[in-house]
Amino acid sequence: MGGPILTLNAGSSSLKFALYDAGLTATMHGEISGIGIQPRLEVRDPAGRALTQRDWLTGVQPSLDDMLGAVLDFTGERGGRTRIAAVGHRVVQGGADHIHPAAVTTALRTDLERMTKLDPLHMPAALAAMAAIEADRPGLLQVACFDTAFHATQPAIATNFALPRAITATGVRRYGFHGLSYEYIAGRLPCLSPAMAQGRVIAAHLGSGASLCALLACRSIATTTGFTALDGLMMASRCGNIDPGVVLYLAQDGHSIADIEDMLYRRSGLLGVSGISGDVRTLLASADPHAAEAIELFTYRIAIEAGALVSALGGLDGLVFAAGIGEHAPEIRQAVCRRLAWLGVKLDDDANAANAPLISTTDSAIEVRIVPTDEEAMIARHTQAVLMEPTT
Repeated sequence: MGGPILTLNAGSSSLKFALYDAGLTATMHGEISGIGIQPRLEVRDPAGRALTQRDWLTGVQPSLDDMLGAVLDFTGERGGRTRIAAVGHRVVQGGADHIHPAAVTTALRTDLERMTKLDPLHMPAALAAMAAIEADRPGLLQVACFDTAFHATQPAIATNFALPRAITATGVRRYGFHGLSYEYIAGRLPCLSPAMAQGRVIAAHLGSGASLCALLACRSIATTTGFTALDGLMMASRCGNIDPGVVLYLAQDGHSIADIEDMLYRRSGLLGVSGISGDVRTLLASADPHAAEAIELFTYRIAIEAGALVSALGGLDGLVFAAGIGEHAPEIRQAVCRRLAWLGVKLDDDANAANAPLISTTDSAIEVRIVPTDEEAMIARHTQAVLMEPTT
């Protein structure tokens, strides 16, 4: 029953994908970026070499079916060169009930559709991708891999809001996100640092979406994201932690719910504070003081939230940086670690500048590492596990 596995991570403005062989070795990674603006398909081999690139005509907005068709054409699925055994999807919100990867069924899709209001940014795209694959390859196994599942180990005290119990009973609680990334990191730590893996660790997934996770013996006990992916750290274009009264004020001031949603998800964060960009690389290269202000606020918020997670853990043994910013931005890591020096964090500046795996000094009280994350690999593993389950 083994065979190639296609992983899909469908978002509001991009579609990331990867193809894995039966041994779970990646054979290609790709992305369609600029969805809704000017879509571009780029595919690379495992070494990062370009395999293909395609731009759609200016002013032409291809449908999701067309874009997925381009992916299937390139992977060889439509040409008969490859027969994909299953497709694994990243599903950001699984709610309280979906805490394990699951085959996509009509019942599951109906359940996920009901949860779209919990994740208006990602869920519609994920559901559309499932429907498009079903239309193109009826009967092909599709597997939903939930970002929230890894955080199911958190105690109730870490997930409950101080709201009326009747509201909590409807599912309004903290769920946590980036779980596939944290699950991958937790799986790598025992090999990289057995002592850290058994201890108290804060993992920082810092990308366009950003969060922190408190790991105790590689299990999630708290995280900065909550009911939605808006909570916690400021991000590329999302506000992060905000006084709920601000939302009430904006509504009373005449802003519609749709406008507030757009503002908090797409016009805030690094983009909103800088007025320039949500891309850390652009901000670090800018001489505009607003860019520096956005970076400072970003690293300040990371350190503040890390302090809260240290309290939840009862101390700290290790700090892990991951994702695009965490893996490739030495300036951000340095600024965060300086703010955490009170914990005994000491950074090796040369190792940090080189993006080395271990970036703390030998006399640092806290071990600091860079662990490249791989959400697609986790999706492929989960999908293969469901594929290989015995049928009844």
